[in-house]
Amino acid sequence: MARTDHKLELRRRRHRRVRKRVEGTAERPRLAVFRSNKHITAQLIDDLAGRTLASASTVEASMRSSSGGNIEAAKAVGTLVATRGKDVGITTVVFDRGGFAYHGRVAALADAARAEGLEF
Repeated sequence: MARTDHKLELRRRRHRRVRKRVEGTAERPRLAVFRSNKHITAQLIDDLAGRTLASASTVEASMRSSSGGNIEAAKAVGTLVATRGKDVGITTVVFDRGGFAYHGRVAALADAARAEGLEF
């Protein structure tokens, strides 16, 4: 097994452990974060209905002007997903770090979402 395959498998195990305890509902959706080397994505997910209620990503055309793999981009995505969530009436969420360490870009996205008014 290659080293990157092993690291990916370890992250997937961590994510499964997190997801055993974290479930999103329509009233309190799950704020799921995915981080790649170049981009970061956040979604507000209602797990009971299987629907994404709001999302934001550095892949979007409005966010493509800057690099998507840095802390500033993560802050922008956190602010944008919180704004879009408030537009559809979401004020509280449960945070799903996706198996990633709560550090760097993941923490910056969470802090920006909190600063914009989401509670978790």
